Formats: sequence, C-alpha cells, structure tokens
Amino acid sequence: MPLYDNEIVSVITPVYNVEKVIGKTIESMLAQGYDDLEIVLVDDCSKDNSAEVIAEYTAKYSNIVYHRQEKNGGAAVARNTALKLAKGRYVAFLDSDDMWCEDKIKRQLAFMKEKDAAICCTAMDCIDEEDRPLNSVRGVREKISYNFLLKNTMISTSTVLIDRNKTGDFQMPLRRGGQDYATWLMLMRNGTICYGLNEVLSHYRVMSKSLSSNKWKSVKQVWEIQTQDEKINKVSAAFNVCCFIVNAFIKHFLH
Repeated sequence: MPLYDNEIVSVITPVYNVEKVIGKTIESMLAQGYDDLEIVLVDDCSKDNSAEVIAEYTAKYSNIVYHRQEKNGGAAVARNTALKLAKGRYVAFLDSDDMWCEDKIKRQLAFMKEKDAAICCTAMDCIDEEDRPLNSVRGVREKISYNFLLKNTMISTSTVLIDRNKTGDFQMPLRRGGQDYATWLMLMRNGTICYGLNEVLSHYRVMSKSLSSNKWKSVKQVWEIQTQDEKINKVSAAFNVCCFIVNAFIKHFLH
C-alpha cells in the first residue's frame, strides 16, 4: 500500500516577518488552478503583521493551514513542522517571498508523472522587491544526479516537487542555513535522480540586503554539509567546493 492514497500537493511555506510580500506569495499559489492543493504556512514567531495578512486568506480559503510555532527555531524547524502537518502525497516548497507562475503545479506534475520521477525541479527567474524582473534566468538540466549536485547547487527550493510515495516521509536536517541543499543530497544519495523541467515556472525574489554577504556563508555551508552530513572525505569535499565556487561564478556573472 502506498503511504498516501491521494493526489494532494501540499505546499510547504515557512513564514517570518514577510507581511509585505506574503499576500503575493499566497495569491500565486491560489492561481495554480489545481483542485487538490493544500497550503501549509508555518509562522516562525513573526514580529510583524504576517499573521493578520494570512488570517484574511484563511477566512476565505479552507485549503490553507496556518500554524504558529511556540518559539523561533529557524526555517528548517518550520518546514519540518509543515511536513508533519501536510496531508499530500506530493510536497512542493515555496519560500514566503518567492512566487510561482500560473499552472506551475499542473505542468510540473504532468512532467513528473511522464518521467516517473521522485523529485522534480524547474527553471526560475529573479525579481526584485517590487516584482520587477532582473533579467536573470537560472535553468536546469533534465537529469540532476547526486554527484552533479555535489559540485553545483542547481536545485532551487521554490521550484521543487517531491513524491512522498517514492521517497518516503522525510524531515529536513536541522541546520540554520543550507538545509534545503542538505535535504536534496539526503534524498538523492541512494541514486535517486532529480528531473529538471527547463521552463521558468518560479520567481525568486532577490532582497537588496541578501546577495553578496551570503556568498562566503553558502560556500562554508556546502563544505559542512558534505563533510558532516554526507560524510565525504575532506579531499573530495575540497574538490567539490572548488567546482561549486567556479560554477556559482559562471552562473552569476557569465550568464
């Protein structure tokens, strides 16, 4: 018997101080035109009016689940709470400041079934804080293997769709940063392939305070995840991290 006898797609969204954009994010989920959609919002103790904005939607839509954490624990803890609450066979991830294109779920689910895939991701583009396009598209290859992912973080969280009947239930590693990358590696280390649909179906919001200051931090996270979580020897991990840096440079500056 499969774990989940349904076609529900549960959207996992951690929420923290996003009152200005969470409405747009929710609207993009509601615009999917997919009947079996469950939206699971876990509030990590926001200090702004995020809860009030969300309450306007929960009053109108019965498929939105809202849960507020008792204490702030970070995105991984919030996502894990959402994964436990989620009823769907499929889980999708959408960060609270990103948005989906219309019919993203329908198109991705059809592609996923065609490939008999356990994990699927799509291409995305970048927008600024005012929803203006930044003319930056991040494509994906059709097959992303574990070994490829060790050298290139091609899978963007807000593009991912997972079939829990194929992967089994899972929880994200409890890291303050990089827990999404650690999760994809964890799910793929047994040889599972992530299939990429190279169409822009998600919009990644670049916040002005984020970019450059996080570059070194992300390299450090990749090193820690590979050596600690994946138990890769330090020589191989160092090679992988060098490849990761080169690929990141090409992706951000030469495309």
